[in-house]
Amino acid sequence: MQSKIKISRVTNKGLHLLFSRYGNRISLCQKHTTAVEPLAQGYDPAVVEKDKYVFRKTQKHGGSKHGSYRMILPPPNVTGNLHLGHALNATIQDVICRQHRQSGYEVEWIPGTDHAGIATQVIVEKSLFKERGITRHQLGRIPFLLEVWKWKRKKGDSIIEDLRRLGCTLDWDSEYFTMDEKQSYAVNTAFIRLFEDGLIQRQDSLVNWSCALESTISDIEVDLLQLNGPTALTVPGHKTSVEFGRIYDIKYRVSNSSDEITVSTTRPETLLGDVAVAVHPQDPRYSKYLNQDQVFLKHPFRNEHIPLIFDVKVDKEFGTGAVKITPAHDRNDYDMAKDHLLEPIQVFTEQGTITDQFDGFKGLPRFVARQLILDKLANLELLGAAKPHAMVLPICSRSKDVVEYMLRPQWFLHCKPLAEAAISEVRSGRLKIQPENFELDWYRWLEGCHDWCVSRQLWWGHQIPAYLATGVDGNTCWVAAHSEEEAIKNARTKLKAEVSTIERDPDVLDTWFSSSLLPFSVFNWPSSEYKSRYPLDLMATGHDILFFWVARMVMLGLKLTGETPFKKVLLNGIVCDAHGRKMSKSLGNVVTPKQVIEGASVENLQSDLQQSHDAGILSKDELKKSFKGLQKMFPKGIPQCGTDALRFTLCSHNIKSHFINFDVAECYTNKLFLNKIWQATRYTIGAAEKLNLPLADIETLGNCPLDKWDRWILSRLADTLTTVAQSIDQHDFHMATSSFKQFFYNNLCDVYLETTKPAINEGTANGYINCATLATCLSWGLQAMSVFTPFISEELIKHLPRGIHLNLSRYLNADIEAEIEVILSICQAIRQLKSQNKISKKHEPCVYIFAPDSKTVGELELHLKPMTALTLTKEVFVEYVTENKLKQRRQNFEFFSTAGHYCAFGLQVNKTYEQMREQVKPVSELNQKKLDRLQAELERYRMRVNDEGFLRSASDAVQKRHNQKIQQLELEIKNILNLAS
Repeated sequence: MQSKIKISRVTNKGLHLLFSRYGNRISLCQKHTTAVEPLAQGYDPAVVEKDKYVFRKTQKHGGSKHGSYRMILPPPNVTGNLHLGHALNATIQDVICRQHRQSGYEVEWIPGTDHAGIATQVIVEKSLFKERGITRHQLGRIPFLLEVWKWKRKKGDSIIEDLRRLGCTLDWDSEYFTMDEKQSYAVNTAFIRLFEDGLIQRQDSLVNWSCALESTISDIEVDLLQLNGPTALTVPGHKTSVEFGRIYDIKYRVSNSSDEITVSTTRPETLLGDVAVAVHPQDPRYSKYLNQDQVFLKHPFRNEHIPLIFDVKVDKEFGTGAVKITPAHDRNDYDMAKDHLLEPIQVFTEQGTITDQFDGFKGLPRFVARQLILDKLANLELLGAAKPHAMVLPICSRSKDVVEYMLRPQWFLHCKPLAEAAISEVRSGRLKIQPENFELDWYRWLEGCHDWCVSRQLWWGHQIPAYLATGVDGNTCWVAAHSEEEAIKNARTKLKAEVSTIERDPDVLDTWFSSSLLPFSVFNWPSSEYKSRYPLDLMATGHDILFFWVARMVMLGLKLTGETPFKKVLLNGIVCDAHGRKMSKSLGNVVTPKQVIEGASVENLQSDLQQSHDAGILSKDELKKSFKGLQKMFPKGIPQCGTDALRFTLCSHNIKSHFINFDVAECYTNKLFLNKIWQATRYTIGAAEKLNLPLADIETLGNCPLDKWDRWILSRLADTLTTVAQSIDQHDFHMATSSFKQFFYNNLCDVYLETTKPAINEGTANGYINCATLATCLSWGLQAMSVFTPFISEELIKHLPRGIHLNLSRYLNADIEAEIEVILSICQAIRQLKSQNKISKKHEPCVYIFAPDSKTVGELELHLKPMTALTLTKEVFVEYVTENKLKQRRQNFEFFSTAGHYCAFGLQVNKTYEQMREQVKPVSELNQKKLDRLQAELERYRMRVNDEGFLRSASDAVQKRHNQKIQQLELEIKNILNLAS
């Protein structure tokens, strides 16, 4: 079969060289190319990424080769710019989208932003107070909402710009905002349907309450602060700091008795709301009260008696074994009080002051009242010891207030039946969760989930479509409707009377409620048109919101559409700093994608923090801590890395890990890696120009007679692209990026490219093949890597042949890879010996390889030129040297060593090396160190193969590999001893 390399517009010189070698085995074709600007000398991401690019979808629904693939981007909050967590998630999804487009799918990836009720309201409130010295209450609801909409437009545009800059190929024409008209209608419809089905009801229940916000907050907005003892904290609304981390012993006097029962509490301010004291029925300290009809205790401040109750849920080991029961402000107490039919007593107002029913304390802030209560207890001789105590304090992440558990009338979604359906989806396999270990968390959380409080006492958000109607007969009812007119109509039917007044609930819905509808609301649900684009193929998001968002999407999707909203869930880890710490303003370790992409001086980083302080986002103390942390983390600022290096670095970590440690230094290293590819492309372009070979016109390598190094690099390319495709399919992106680094850095640039220089410089026919092979590897490799690094890939591919036909499976060759691996191991040993002895090119080193047999001589002779190039030596020779003559042969060499078990070798240098001798250790010392290391390794392998446990558990293949390794180590040790003796 004739060998063929199809090239167009080859010059007369090129034709002469090619035909002189291959005769009529080369066919040519003519093709026109568009001129492109020459590549710059170095890679500058700012120049490469400038004005690139706005992704525009060109395909129409239903016109793809493999069908459709749909995702939505988890909507970033309109509270600021993108952070690295957003960048990670967006990059992951963009890689998946790009890969599916390359595979022939019609990809639909929907972007949007979230109104982020509490977070946005808090930031705008802080900004207003900082800039104008007014609160939202002074401004009024409507004017305040106008201010929030201004903020949204400003920050929403910034977020979209950040996503574009990140290279996200989103369907921008389908962009949504969770409070736009379509989303609002969907949210109202969902609430109304759930209300009418009896799943949403209004009831009094214990909720997380932020006194500073005067609103309920979700569990995800509660930070648990671990205190190891007395700690002073700043609490909103208090002029001085408040101490936490002490436990107080308080005495309750038994009615009609001189007995006292001591309780221990960290919250003495809640004593006003105690309705009982509880002990364990088997606690011997209180057994004498067990058989009495009823035991009461005198409340020190309410002038009434409360019961002593017995309950097995009491922890006998905590404190005195007696606990105060305050059901209005403690979850466990609330449940116990319900069991014992005890009515709760509210102690605090919504603002965190004492209610009017407690004379002597009313109107006092709760922690001011705490001290007064302790003082009065002391005067009554009811206060015992106050001891340091480790505790967990719930803190509102938005307001930094201490969270209170308060009984409030709220709207609750009954989750139990919805949770059962969501559990069934995963158990049946209809919904896959990756990593799979999160399936156990899924079952555990849903099996024990509570009703969901969906109402918030905020102004910014979806106002609840619920109306309280009063009939002419005085009866009242709640109805849900899209409008007041519809509400009146519904109420008239429900009350069976005319409606005298109707008032809409001023509260808004939890942000998670609206975002839980997104998989179908973005496709225009409740209109039936959503069905053609539902469900999604994948939901990719952080594992920290598996329950707050993913589970709720599944529950509401199943209930409102009858189908799970996506087929698969991919959960990524949380981005931390290089030391594994969560990024926070107080640590000064927060890094934004923009700072990594553009670079930032210390002054610029400090300026960004100052702007956050000026806007009211950072307090003065937080600003001070941030400055200090920033100077420690980034003493020289953040170097410019570019978007591609950021994307590549984010995907270089196992995204399924619980935490992902992001290191700016690693990102900069990846920028240098991309520059390496840039320089390899420049070299290839220069080589083609030297050979008058138009790269853009290369169509196929065909059956061209490639040498072993050409076939090796094509085999490495084939193996790399196979690994990459499999890794991306399994969402093991770190394995894909590692494969690209191994191929481009270690295989193509550091090895193959170096071997091409002699033939290209000499202008031989092999140079043409080498140049075409380089171009092929760069083109195929960059097209595959473009899913991770779209900007540099697009720029470099302009200069390379894009449509080269290549049958990858044909080039996979394990034998050639094994053969070249031996050569590279020998080269590595030679370079190591040169480095240890500071031998450079000016010393004109010559290498003499001592092969153990004639077969090895023949194999190595095929690679002497490449080995010369790879070892940066003047020349490489190989000769057959028997074991007996090895000692005699090495006498001619000052420098000698072994290359594994393959062979021994010696180095000769010229006279200019004399001045270096005093700077290096004797070769005998280096070889002795190597010998010690090899003997220690041999001993470890011998111990392992002689271990009974290893012999029982290890497979035959593993045992065989271990025995082979022992033989190889023994042979290398023997060679070193022969050289040294």
